[in-house]
Amino acid sequence: MQLSIIIPCYNMERYLPECLDSLLNQNLNPADFEMIIVNDESKDSTLIVANNYAAKHSNIVIVDKKNAGVGAARNSGYDIARGKYIYFLDPDDYLAKNTITSILGLMESNDLDILTFNSMPVVKRHVPDSTNIEHGVKKLKIQDGISYIANTKHHNEIWWYLIKRDFIKRTGIRFIEGKWMEDAILTSELFLKAERMAHVDYDVHRYRILPTSAMRNKSPEHYNKVIFDNANAAYVYEQLINSVSKDHAEAIKCITRLKTRQQSFVFFLMVRLMKSDISVDRIPEMLEGFEKIDAYPLKKFLGEDYHGVGYSFLVFIFNRKSLINPFIRFFRTFYNIGK
Repeated sequence: MQLSIIIPCYNMERYLPECLDSLLNQNLNPADFEMIIVNDESKDSTLIVANNYAAKHSNIVIVDKKNAGVGAARNSGYDIARGKYIYFLDPDDYLAKNTITSILGLMESNDLDILTFNSMPVVKRHVPDSTNIEHGVKKLKIQDGISYIANTKHHNEIWWYLIKRDFIKRTGIRFIEGKWMEDAILTSELFLKAERMAHVDYDVHRYRILPTSAMRNKSPEHYNKVIFDNANAAYVYEQLINSVSKDHAEAIKCITRLKTRQQSFVFFLMVRLMKSDISVDRIPEMLEGFEKIDAYPLKKFLGEDYHGVGYSFLVFIFNRKSLINPFIRFFRTFYNIGK
């Protein structure tokens, strides 16, 4: 079997059909790929939708499990995957038609550990066709993961690349369970271990922007958990940064980019703190911890990956401890009035 597509689901009855239909519209022989739907104890009709599709398509596998979060759901799917290649797709997203065969062909012909490709954000409109898959590609730039990170602004998410299963198994890398930012951590972990990876400028994936998505959930409990999980990611990245071989020709550039990503977790944590109900009295202790791992002050955040007036203004505030508390108190006053 060539490909295992792992789809973690929690309350996705509305969007799962479009996701599955896009996979069935790929000109792939059903014997060559499987769709592993992991139902994370959905409260709606997600499982019914999944079972209806499975009754019609023998290459759909259903895993029904107790709720444990998206990281655990992805791990459950990964554990039973049989394909030579692994792809993690979110159920509210979908793929442009007839794109996977081209991606698989490039993975195979170039013996890649990882292949990254392009994603298009969508809100309500349906965009089923790729803008450029028929153009073909002349030659891929194949490099190891350290060089890739050094020279490329990579995304945190898991759905913009394909992975060779033997490669990820050899690394022993799995999703962190019970925390957000799990794909941001796994992505960098995998890239650092890759010996052969490349990017192809193909329009393949559709990222649906939902106001109700997990990362946009504004309930205080969830919002605060994301803040502390951002903090955890910053600490995990310290370990990743220290793992980069200093003898590698691109080590300095790679470490700089990882440091930027690490400080981005702190930056967006601070942005979320502005809108949270977490006491500002807790901020000094948090910043002290980040100082110990050189994730604060935000000296390496602004640059090629993050730039603009808004970023610069907030970094100016966040890097001055005396301004943080009064600024956040002021912001919260007007933010709460505007609700």
